[in-house]
Amino acid sequence: MADSELQRVNAFRSAFARGQAVRVVPVRGGFTVSDERFRHSFEHNQLIVDAPVDLPTVLGLYPGHPQVTVYDDALGRLCAEPLRLAGYRHSSEVVMAHTGPVPHPAPGRAAEVRPEELREPVLRQLRLWMPDHDAEVVRQLADRREARSGGAAQVLFLAARTADGRIAAWCDLYLDPASGIAQIEEVVADSALLRRGHADAVLAAALHRAEAEGCPLRFLVADADDWPQHWYARRGFAEIGRSHTFTRGD
Repeated sequence: MADSELQRVNAFRSAFARGQAVRVVPVRGGFTVSDERFRHSFEHNQLIVDAPVDLPTVLGLYPGHPQVTVYDDALGRLCAEPLRLAGYRHSSEVVMAHTGPVPHPAPGRAAEVRPEELREPVLRQLRLWMPDHDAEVVRQLADRREARSGGAAQVLFLAARTADGRIAAWCDLYLDPASGIAQIEEVVADSALLRRGHADAVLAAALHRAEAEGCPLRFLVADADDWPQHWYARRGFAEIGRSHTFTRGD
């Protein structure tokens, strides 16, 4: 079952990457995406390997791409050392599917917002995380959310607010009711408002909306070496696979 779910998730991820890209170029074993508007965003300028292929083929494709994403776990692990020697940083991601009961959203805690409403909270958070980065890099990473609207049948942005209306946590929700798949992306809480239940409210709202839209396969991708994966596990998510990402530059 997990292998079948992972195949569906990978197909969704590929379709989303293609859907939000300005330019897509097919290559053996995958495709490249690019968007000059957000040239500092690895998400929008990368090589994605999403089909069976051998290691020499991958190594022949990577030059010039700021990021290489490999969905197959075994192939990604094989790529790690050659791409490290080529100057890439390696990270692995845990693909997690929701297996627990869908929590009931607390009334009024989280709701859909317009992407422009998230711009200032996201900019503020990115400046805290990336104090040494150029202002243009931070701007592009904040504004790239607008490109995501073309990635799936429904692309929603959810946020939880404090009592005085300040946005305290947010996430993206990508829905494809036709295939029954939903992705939850970038669950973030304002660093000044942690441990107050805002991230839980956003996650609960996303899961509830995905269920209501007929998407029983609900997934997210988390850094394999960071704590959020454990936070998600406590909320009903379980690992169904791993993928690998290689980045260089910014």
